[in-house]
Amino acid sequence: MANMPNDFWSGWIITLTVTSLAALTWLLFSIYWSARTRAEEKKFEEADPVWDEDMHEGHAAPPMWWFWFLFCILVFTAGYLMLYPGLGSYKGALEWTMSGRIDAAYEKFDERFQEERNRIASLSISELQADPEYMNAAHGVFKRNCAVCHGTEAQGQASLFPNLMDDEWQWGGSTEAIEQTIRHGRTAQMMSWKGVLNGRSVDQVARYVHSLNAGVDDSHPGKAIYGQYCAACHGADAGGNPLMGAPSLKDDVWLYGGDLNTIKTSIVLGRQGEMPAFEGRLDDLQIKLLVAWLTRSVMLEEVAAE
Repeated sequence: MANMPNDFWSGWIITLTVTSLAALTWLLFSIYWSARTRAEEKKFEEADPVWDEDMHEGHAAPPMWWFWFLFCILVFTAGYLMLYPGLGSYKGALEWTMSGRIDAAYEKFDERFQEERNRIASLSISELQADPEYMNAAHGVFKRNCAVCHGTEAQGQASLFPNLMDDEWQWGGSTEAIEQTIRHGRTAQMMSWKGVLNGRSVDQVARYVHSLNAGVDDSHPGKAIYGQYCAACHGADAGGNPLMGAPSLKDDVWLYGGDLNTIKTSIVLGRQGEMPAFEGRLDDLQIKLLVAWLTRSVMLEEVAAE
């Protein structure tokens, strides 16, 4: 069983549990038996005082059904601790674990649905996209695993997580590239230029980048700085490089924001956004469904064009 306590704490748990059960058992028997003994002794003593005609002083034991009820609970507890986990690292005679129950559930699921899953996995991306039922299932996978960052409809959010419904993909928008991103994750490597560029240079290159989509002339003071420090990743034309995860800087799509101050922040501090890997958490079919769902907009555009 995972996350079991070590031997020291396991011993303490066993000792405290067994001692507590023994103390409760002794307390139960002592209360009932001593009360019954006192009640028997009272028979030989003078009559109890009586107040208000029917109120007696005495030491009668509580009802016996209370005793048997509590006794059965103690017996059940002892039996449970012998059969199931509960005494430190002792797994119980049945060696039951939550992970084992989950594994058994997965095995039953595979026995029942594996043939159908294999059939669906053999379909092409376009065939999956053409079936609304498969797309609904893919959307469900997305909402359970991806929506917390990208939003339920994959529109992105918080100026931190990209919109997945447009045609701009930082690491490439092909089905192969998207599958690679889902399986193995991505980590951005936009370095900080704080120690390389002074304040004036940061301002000039930021203004140059900010005005790229509007068109700038060759005399812009930030162009030379861009060519020296930024072009290696983002390209001489600022068109980006998906192989390096360097986005285009000449369109209107900005993950962290395209205003001048945000661009300066990106230059000064860098960006190290991380997309976690989902291989191992999602199986091959779920990943394929996600790829089909994320690229369905391309399919719809092609159908509309025809």
